[in-house]
Amino acid sequence: MFITLEGLDGSGKSTQLHLLREALAADGREIVATREPGGTELGELVRTLVLEGPDMTAWPEALLYAAARAQLVAEVVRPALARGAVVISDRYIDSSLAYQGVGRGLGVEQVLELNLAVVGGLLPDRTFLLLVAATEADARQGAHRDRIEREHLSFHQLVDDGFRQLAAAYPERIVALNGSLPPAELAAAILAEVRRAEQGLPPASGAARADA
Repeated sequence: MFITLEGLDGSGKSTQLHLLREALAADGREIVATREPGGTELGELVRTLVLEGPDMTAWPEALLYAAARAQLVAEVVRPALARGAVVISDRYIDSSLAYQGVGRGLGVEQVLELNLAVVGGLLPDRTFLLLVAATEADARQGAHRDRIEREHLSFHQLVDDGFRQLAAAYPERIVALNGSLPPAELAAAILAEVRRAEQGLPPASGAARADA
């Protein structure tokens, strides 16, 4: 199974990845946890470039993310899935659709076409979108901020809108959750949805999916 976590920086993705990894590892299964950009030698170099490097225009930024993603899928994700592991990734294609497609104004369809091409059409079985208001996400972040995190609040509000549009467009895959809820409550909701996915069931609605 391929699971991804999405949301604004500061939405709690890293915490939920850790909790989900622990819960699924208790089943005795192999869990491969990774992040974007990153997860490979090339990906980590790209991460440094796009997050700590010089300013760049929108398409070079989108192409760098796509390049790191292509390497991650080829080197880590597909081999892990082939041997029966569960792969959990902190960010994937939906981040590019929200940040570059909507936030940078490149267009969701154009960015989606690029990314599907470089990953051979691989999409997650479930995507968990942690929704928090852009102001709340900003307040959760520390003093050191990368190039993307330093963008104006209006940019992050556009990205948040982009994520919400994606959740509405792909309800069979994206589970939108209220990221303001206590971590343990969110973790329980995510694990319940993973169990549904394992049974081939569609996402279910619940209290944890209240608007954020």
